[in-house]
Amino acid sequence: MNIFNKIIVEFVKILPKSVVHIFAKKYIAGEKLDDAVRVVKELNAIGIIATMDVLGEAVSTKIESESAKNECLDVLDAIHEHNLNSNLSLKPTQLGLEIDSEFCFKQISEILDRAKSYNNFVRIDMEDSSTTDATIELYKQLRKEYDNVGIVVQSYLKRTLKDVKDPELNGTNYRLCKGIYVEPEEIAFKDRKSVRDNFVDVLDYFLDNGNYVGIATHDDYLINKAYELVRYKDVPKSKFEFQMLYGVKERLRDKINSDGYKIRIYIPFGEHWYKYSIRRLQENPNMAWHIVKSLITFN
Repeated sequence: MNIFNKIIVEFVKILPKSVVHIFAKKYIAGEKLDDAVRVVKELNAIGIIATMDVLGEAVSTKIESESAKNECLDVLDAIHEHNLNSNLSLKPTQLGLEIDSEFCFKQISEILDRAKSYNNFVRIDMEDSSTTDATIELYKQLRKEYDNVGIVVQSYLKRTLKDVKDPELNGTNYRLCKGIYVEPEEIAFKDRKSVRDNFVDVLDYFLDNGNYVGIATHDDYLINKAYELVRYKDVPKSKFEFQMLYGVKERLRDKINSDGYKIRIYIPFGEHWYKYSIRRLQENPNMAWHIVKSLITFN
């Protein structure tokens, strides 16, 4: 992100939340579960599947974590009740990873049990690098008991290709994304080409080794490379899907769908929308500039 973009994003951060929300709501389904259910129904109606996410992370008490767990259980119940084509994504720090790893394991196990009773699937999100080791270890422990759980890896981290070659992770169901957290240069690629190259290398490894992979990107270059790889390797459509965020590049989303590939949209919702929205703006500073221009025009 160049200096101008950084200034724009920092300016947006000091705006009242009510102003940011006007523009951020493009990227969130709403604050209530009913809002997310409505959005998923709309997507399912045009042949697009979903993963639902209750916004929130890094809770500080077990009471907060248990509340987040109950919200996740409510999501799974709603998916089943409304016969939605959707699974659930969750953040381990929201379920208590930084409070007590064993407590977090039990929390997520309860969620996985509920999901399994509905023949559904849960994705463990990857957060910033301070939790990478703990998240991978948590996933390894969970998959010893559950076959309806997957994990996320990020191509901007230099360690990722080595991580996924761990024999303990054989057969893992992955989501592969670039990653959006701000990390030091010692552990993360900083230029776009290196991030893209690592994305392609990791994807190539997954496709060669029979992993199911969610190819999570809005980058036209990477989507085209993925098209080339799956066609060249003659990978069955049952072994991969494309994934995108709600409200981002909807024309591209529809093209992937019309091309006959499975496309899953990440549907975030909840009261804790602000941090998520700011991260989206940091990832896409053009949107932050759009907010500023809109305010100038309005005034």
